[in-house]
Amino acid sequence: MIVGVISDTHGLLRPEAVAALQGSEHIIHAGDIGAEDIIPVLQEIAPVTAIRGNVDQEPWCSSFPETEVIELSGISIYILHDVNALDLHPQAAGFKVVISGHSHKPKQEMKDGVLYFNPGSAGPRRFKLPISVGRLEITDSMVRGEIIEL
Repeated sequence: MIVGVISDTHGLLRPEAVAALQGSEHIIHAGDIGAEDIIPVLQEIAPVTAIRGNVDQEPWCSSFPETEVIELSGISIYILHDVNALDLHPQAAGFKVVISGHSHKPKQEMKDGVLYFNPGSAGPRRFKLPISVGRLEITDSMVRGEIIEL
């Protein structure tokens, strides 16, 4: 299963990001959506799980939770905007993946058998950080992450 991961669009959904997410069977938006028309465009590609981030304060954002738990192809995934706000032990809770955004810095690392994955920011450039999205490939209960610079 291919899962597209995007975060920190801040109201800007770049055509390059849409192109990079094509072929996804599910898309996760890890917050700071920024505009209510972003999620419907992503839903044209695949089903979307989205959470709100710290900039998502408008009334339309109220339908998005601050955190979410999903299972895709037998893999439990915990989604929150700021990994520093993580208030549980993912391995003990049975999660294989923790997805976050907020920092605008793409990063993936394994800790205690859990993949911590931040796709970086797909929205307006911040400082000299790259513009990026991510992709998870789930095969036989294994997860492999990839950062895609746009």
